[in-house]
Amino acid sequence: MNPYLRSLLAIAILGFSLNQAAFAQFSNPFGPSKTVAQQKDDILKKNDEILKHLYQVQPKAKDLIDKSIGYATFSNFGMKILIAGGGTGTGVVINKSSKKPVYMDMAEVQAGLGLGIKSFQNIFIFQTESALNDFVNSGWTFGGQVTAAAKYDKDGASYQDASVVAPGVLMYQLTDTGLAAEITGKGTKYYKDSDLNK
Repeated sequence: MNPYLRSLLAIAILGFSLNQAAFAQFSNPFGPSKTVAQQKDDILKKNDEILKHLYQVQPKAKDLIDKSIGYATFSNFGMKILIAGGGTGTGVVINKSSKKPVYMDMAEVQAGLGLGIKSFQNIFIFQTESALNDFVNSGWTFGGQVTAAAKYDKDGASYQDASVVAPGVLMYQLTDTGLAAEITGKGTKYYKDSDLNK
């Protein structure tokens, strides 16, 4: 076999092995031994941590959430190796009128050449009941890349660096370095966790 092709094959096999190993470790962040109640508790604790982090980097976000119908937080682990990548995550939606948490999952599929690992947290803020219900009940696919350019509502009030990602839905994305100036979420699907919402 051509040495060049042999090297490419070896790299591809290594990438596939790393991909499999990573998703085996992170696709279930709670581990097989945790009960449903423990998993819910972990998600709610993570929700508190994400909000605390958000308020540290953008204190005015608290005002947006306080005035909202509800909000959601998601913690994602994503990776991209060679030609394909993806990520999984868990989260919770809080409807402030019902106070009942709705536990959700996220799955991300990416295409493109690259090598790297990324982790981030997404915070959604719902301005209307219908926007929240659509997100929870219909499943939602974040189909592209949204820039943080749309920071004002129709009356000129600031969205405090949140991005408008759908009618009635604002979003923040936190990374290890702070608030993301440009939100990425290409091909990300959000859906109810059937086990945790029984």
